[in-house]
Amino acid sequence: MGSTDLSSKVIDLRARGLTPKQIAKTLGVRRADVEPLVRAYAQSVSPAAELRLVGCWVSPAWSSGLRWEGHREWRDELADDEDDGDVLPQIASVLVARENRYGKVSACGYLVDSHCLGVKDAIGPRSMDRAELREFVRQFFRGYDEEPQAAPLELVQDLVLGAVDYARRLGFEPHPDFEACRGHLGSWVGPSAVEFGYRGEPYFIEGPHDDADRILRTLERSVGRGNFKFVILGHVS
Repeated sequence: MGSTDLSSKVIDLRARGLTPKQIAKTLGVRRADVEPLVRAYAQSVSPAAELRLVGCWVSPAWSSGLRWEGHREWRDELADDEDDGDVLPQIASVLVARENRYGKVSACGYLVDSHCLGVKDAIGPRSMDRAELREFVRQFFRGYDEEPQAAPLELVQDLVLGAVDYARRLGFEPHPDFEACRGHLGSWVGPSAVEFGYRGEPYFIEGPHDDADRILRTLERSVGRGNFKFVILGHVS
């Protein structure tokens, strides 16, 4: 398969919402050959250049434990209620939808640990029509008791991209699928208005796919023992 032919096939499959791994399997090629083409495609469809914003949503209590300067309109009353007590940090879910070609919309989702690891997962771009988008939003946030909150793009950029910058300072890179979803967030200069970490301090809560030993060693190197909190298999420190 020629390079031009491979590129066109990768773009077509990516526009349909397939992951790099799925694209490689479908085309019978190595994932390493697919990923640079996916990144190039993501850059070529920069939303700042051609994709109009349809909507942004964040999960309830997205700002649990966070602080920021200004932006009174970002107030999250559910997080305010939680922060009155001694509660664990929350992982935030973020969804961004933009207009796509042929009357479709394109959506990307982000799982954001704003207290330590940054973007833990990313899905998309997923192409769909507007009726399908309503159902996609419902399914994406189905794990929460409350409805998602509509959010301005500036908030979403400061939350997602700011969390990526914060995690990198701690020694953690975003999920590999984040690169393909980066374009939906648009142009961003930074820095974020948000002060990351749980009430200003790194706080790691072990998830089912986390390498806790590696993460703790990384935090000890980046901020020093005693300068972060963690929860490992029910142990709180």
